[in-house]
Amino acid sequence: MAKTYEEINQKIRDGKAVVVTAEEIIGIIAEKGIEKTAEYVDVVTTATFGPMCSSGAFLNFGHTSPPIRMQKTLLNQVEGYSGIAAVDTYIGATEWSNDRGIEYGGAHVICDLIDGKDIELEAYSNGTDCYPRKEVRTSINLASLNEAYLFNPRNAYQNYNAATNSSNRTVKTYMGVLKPDFENVTYCTSGELSPLLNDPTYRTIGIGTRIFLAGAQGYVAWQGTQFNSSAQRDENGVPVKPAGTLAVIGDLKQMDTRYIQPGVFEGYGVSLFLGIGIPIPILDEEMVKSVGVTNRDIKTNVVDYGREDGRKDVVRSVNYEELRSGSIEIAGKLVKTAPITSLKKSREIAALLKSQIESGAFLLQKPIEAFGTDGVVNGLKIEEAFNK
Repeated sequence: MAKTYEEINQKIRDGKAVVVTAEEIIGIIAEKGIEKTAEYVDVVTTATFGPMCSSGAFLNFGHTSPPIRMQKTLLNQVEGYSGIAAVDTYIGATEWSNDRGIEYGGAHVICDLIDGKDIELEAYSNGTDCYPRKEVRTSINLASLNEAYLFNPRNAYQNYNAATNSSNRTVKTYMGVLKPDFENVTYCTSGELSPLLNDPTYRTIGIGTRIFLAGAQGYVAWQGTQFNSSAQRDENGVPVKPAGTLAVIGDLKQMDTRYIQPGVFEGYGVSLFLGIGIPIPILDEEMVKSVGVTNRDIKTNVVDYGREDGRKDVVRSVNYEELRSGSIEIAGKLVKTAPITSLKKSREIAALLKSQIESGAFLLQKPIEAFGTDGVVNGLKIEEAFNK
């Protein structure tokens, strides 16, 4: 029995929608089967909370008197990109501060703003006839900004490689500290709770989809950068390597640092831990099959980050049930595994989104345009003379 977005939203308004998390649906399918589950369940909530480096925020400060065209902007000594307009800046999550290095960066500025803290603003300009001011120093906070919104080019990776290290030296990466000689493995996906793994062919997640973003209601703005929808997939359409990504947008003034937090990776730099939740409407039996995916069904590759040339060779294939067990076998030895994504926070977000839908506070939005299925990721070609 097929359902429409309109029918499901009406059930939400009437308080009659059956909403479950992506973990809960697995038991329901086992009990009722695919067909009856499709009739019974209306929405499945998915979620993830992990580091998403490709993130940042657009800020508008308002004009000074006399006015300035900001060409260089510092926020708590973290440089923003100001080549946009007179008083607009984009602060990237991974930018380091000038005075504290990797201990404080763009992610910290964003979260400090959300927490209502005052931020020191410095801005510089060459000066023009219409913007004669050359310098400004003041403090700003979230309430004083005209607009402040998160706009992240690449979030919620659809599967991602697990990481290990075959070399005899410790390697410090965005996947955490990898000990020598295959001493540990890290991974960064919420598995069967992960949004794009529950809708592997992007039937319900596309441009315009309403999402939970760091405590606010946000939207999918576009396909994310490095969107690799043509990545290798299993027989059920689930990718076995990094595939789709999302570009997302949301109002910073509505966010909560319970669901967005700065992070520092030793020897690597700053990142932003971000909570994203996406509701998936159960339109038909095929959607039930998609959201019924389990950690045992989802495979990824363990890759070696220990090569000095940066190449990442595949060590072995593994599923998320094995990764979550706490150890896997590599080269005849038992190796400890650890998640970077917080399963506890992911579950909290999925449950919160479930309650918001059940209360009628969160309605589903049908995508205004679907993602393509032919996305590929190309490398950057460099002239041989500069390829060093």
